Amino acid sequence: MIKAIIIDDEQHCINAIKLLAKSVNNLEIINAYTSVDEAVEAIEWHQPDLVFLDVQIHDKTGFDFLKMMKSITFEVIFTTAHEEFAVQAFKFSAIDYLLKPIEEEDFMLAIAKSQEKLAIKDFSKKVNTLLNNISKQDGSKKITIPTADGLEFLEVSNIIRCEADINYTTIFTTDRKKILVSKTLKSFESLLSNCNFFRIHNSHLINLDFVKKYTKGKGGYVTLSDNTVIEVSSRKKEAFLKAIC
Repeated sequence: MIKAIIIDDEQHCINAIKLLAKSVNNLEIINAYTSVDEAVEAIEWHQPDLVFLDVQIHDKTGFDFLKMMKSITFEVIFTTAHEEFAVQAFKFSAIDYLLKPIEEEDFMLAIAKSQEKLAIKDFSKKVNTLLNNISKQDGSKKITIPTADGLEFLEVSNIIRCEADINYTTIFTTDRKKILVSKTLKSFESLLSNCNFFRIHNSHLINLDFVKKYTKGKGGYVTLSDNTVIEVSSRKKEAFLKAIC
């Protein structure tokens, strides 16, 4: 049984989550709190497995709540009415979020993912990554990568390129690591598009900071800092040249 609490300053939102939770057999909402201070005191008493955490709670935020925790021993699902910059930080940190009003399908998917994550128990690392990312520029952020062994936390600035392999992606880093991830290249393109990454080919997403040379041709070729040579798709050529100039 997953024990959960809700931290939200709007009663109708609390009621909506409670109603959705009734459809999940192994999920129990043990209490709800409308202020950060109340919730901080209650966490130690209840020891929840999962917290539904609003982004804005009166004059404080869900991030304030997390900073006040001595240790993070629970999974977090953020709830928010606004798809703002913080949403990108959630994605970087592998922390789930639900947009209000919460759809039943989204709720069920988030609970299913939380059940898997509870077995890994990397709560503190993910939350620390989130709090770190909230305060930093895109290129200085960390990204949480799910691997066969658990989670890996990478500096975005250390990723040279990502290469597609059907529904998998291999990430190549500056320390010569190769990390195979069960996510599509499209998902990484969406995640890293604001971090100076460019998809030069169906199979290749590169960090423009590591482009060493461009060689002319139909689409041309790029040579990266690790001496990898990759073809530029002819239809991507114009946009790519604009991006690096």
